[in-house]
Amino acid sequence: MKRTRCEECNGKIIKKKIDFRLYGISLGLFPAEVCTQCGEEIFDEETSDKIDAVAKAKGLWGLGAETKISKSGTSLAITVNKKIVDFMNLKKGEAVYIHPETKNRLVIEIQ
Repeated sequence: MKRTRCEECNGKIIKKKIDFRLYGISLGLFPAEVCTQCGEEIFDEETSDKIDAVAKAKGLWGLGAETKISKSGTSLAITVNKKIVDFMNLKKGEAVYIHPETKNRLVIEIQ
């Protein structure tokens, strides 16, 4: 069944190619159904599989990881896994700026 209205806002759905980005890296242009009102993008299963394949080929698949907060002296520490370290080319001793974006989101900016 062809979608003509957005389930979120009832806006009009159009088909167009979207530059799909993951972690700031373009994976290419992919066909999607896009709401002209709220911008919601929906990809069909075949397209989603293609996006996953490109992400895996570029080494971006599985970069997100859960970690625990540990204690280091009187401070708390967060460990960054090797995949993220390699992806971001992080080095020991490198300066970062850390700040809360919300009560549930912490931002770490490489200086």
